[in-house]
Amino acid sequence: MSRTTVDRPTVPTGATSPTSATSATSQAGATSPTSPTSATSATSQTSATSPTGATSPTSATSATSLSSVTMAPTRRGAQLVLGLGAYTWSMAMLLHAGLGGTPWDVLHQGVVRSTGLGFGAVVALTSVLVLLAWVPLRQRPGIGTVANVVVISVAIGPSLAAVGWLVPDPGTAARVGLAAGGIVLNGVATAAYIGVRLGPGPRDGLMTGLVTRTGWSVRLVKTGIEVTVVVVGVLLGGTFGWATIAYAFGVGPVVQAAARWRWLVPAGLTAAGPSRTARAAGDEPAEGPGDATTRRARQISRALDVIRSEHGR
Repeated sequence: MSRTTVDRPTVPTGATSPTSATSATSQAGATSPTSPTSATSATSQTSATSPTGATSPTSATSATSLSSVTMAPTRRGAQLVLGLGAYTWSMAMLLHAGLGGTPWDVLHQGVVRSTGLGFGAVVALTSVLVLLAWVPLRQRPGIGTVANVVVISVAIGPSLAAVGWLVPDPGTAARVGLAAGGIVLNGVATAAYIGVRLGPGPRDGLMTGLVTRTGWSVRLVKTGIEVTVVVVGVLLGGTFGWATIAYAFGVGPVVQAAARWRWLVPAGLTAAGPSRTARAAGDEPAEGPGDATTRRARQISRALDVIRSEHGR
């Protein structure tokens, strides 16, 4: 095919030719046609999120639910202190009833009677010794751990005096009422202060630490520790009675029932991990560099939940 040469007019210097103007306009404002395939690709690229930053429906729901149940810092602090205060009052009720305290309080009472120290001092010293056992177990205390030691150690003496003043010489019915009320209050208080998720108490951390480091069952570790402290406490003069057994079997259901009150424990006692359905379907995200610590924290949290549901403190 032959090519035809067209003579173009000369354009004065500084002027813009119609062709160049049209080209400029075309380049500046015209949009080139996009094929269906490329349009679809652009739409997909715009709407799609890379696997690294994508938010699955499950995580989106979790984020929404988490944000809707998050406590304000002042609320968490107040509930922590009030929960520990109620826990201390329940200890005083059980001790004043004289029908047997919690397993650890049998030990505390035995040490008090054998040494003459105040109950608060014994609780503080025992807590410090238990915290020292956290070191080889690689447990880390939280704000709630420190508050647990301070509040209970300081408040148990005045609480015992107050209960003794309110019920100076309890009869059989009053003693049974004190023991039963102490168990119920203890369970509610446990759910309240654990529900703020600011760290476990010293004794909780000892149990969960042993479970994590040894691989033994929670029931075995819990039973072994509590039988040991009760036996030592009785040998030192502590009171073991039916209320101790009732506490062991009764406080768990109370904690579970109180944990269902969303105004008291809005986020539950522990953080929920991926569901079994998600793990079975392979939707669980791949573990990153920092996820090993998160996984271990979840394991400890779940072990703590089992401890609470079975026994309490």
